[in-house]
Amino acid sequence: MGSNSAMLYRLIQLLRSEFMLCDLGAVYYFLGIEVQSTGMGLMLFQHKYILDILTRASMTSCKLVDTQVSLLKVTILPDNPFSDPTWFCQIMGAFQYLTFTHTDICFAINRVSQFIHAPIVSHWVVVMRIIRYLKGKTSYGFHITRGSTFALHGFTDINWASSIDGGKSTSGYLVFFGQTLISWKSGKQHTVAHSSTEVEYKALPNGIAEVIWLHYLLTNLQVPSISAPTIWCDILSATYLSVNPIFYARTKHIEVDYHFIRGQVAKKEMQIHFIPFQDQLVEVFTKPLSTNSFTAFHFKLRVDPPPST
Repeated sequence: MGSNSAMLYRLIQLLRSEFMLCDLGAVYYFLGIEVQSTGMGLMLFQHKYILDILTRASMTSCKLVDTQVSLLKVTILPDNPFSDPTWFCQIMGAFQYLTFTHTDICFAINRVSQFIHAPIVSHWVVVMRIIRYLKGKTSYGFHITRGSTFALHGFTDINWASSIDGGKSTSGYLVFFGQTLISWKSGKQHTVAHSSTEVEYKALPNGIAEVIWLHYLLTNLQVPSISAPTIWCDILSATYLSVNPIFYARTKHIEVDYHFIRGQVAKKEMQIHFIPFQDQLVEVFTKPLSTNSFTAFHFKLRVDPPPST
């Protein structure tokens, strides 16, 4: 990548003198991902990939649903084992690759994948619901938007003790470069937290570490940074803890490792700000939402319908 077309052309010529290569021009299809140029940037689609999943699952004529996860919790409660665990794993693997352009299914895929070692019938019911949801989104794509700002900012969120099987929490983060979502994750935390403050404070390092790495990468690419990256979280006590040098008794059980957050804030290399939960984008990565809430967040994840022609 680069802004000097002559230098890029020269590099291609040097590579061609040493290796067998062919310049295919502008990308339009790569590793199952379709690319379409728009007036504002690029749209990445996996239309054919979704149709292949529908065909393999024999669900091309299934009914549509508005959300990919029902409000029922996915658990390890006793149920009949699923008849074909290998097929279950194959479908879940296909879903994992689909999250490159459909960030809206990340939470559902993460939740069901926790039981991939021993799937039961109720887990397969959730998988079928995800497929029914995807059928209505086959033409939707991930929008990479051309913007005027190089600001790097992220969102972190948790769903405290969301796992009724072990009491662990689900955390997630989103990182934006300007208006474009460039990194995301949804996952279950490794330890049980004693409070919402602790679990949110433990979720912050994951988002901060990703933002720091991306900041270094952009710096090496000589992308100018106007201000320190910003992290938004919706727990005020965790926000205060990141800037307060006093170690309160109610938080002394939190591992010292997590307090590198304070060091980043003290050196002004990171900003931690509060955001109301209704504006917290990572809600869709940590918990099942109602149809209205999920639809409201869907657009903000940059998963958009195809551009009008």
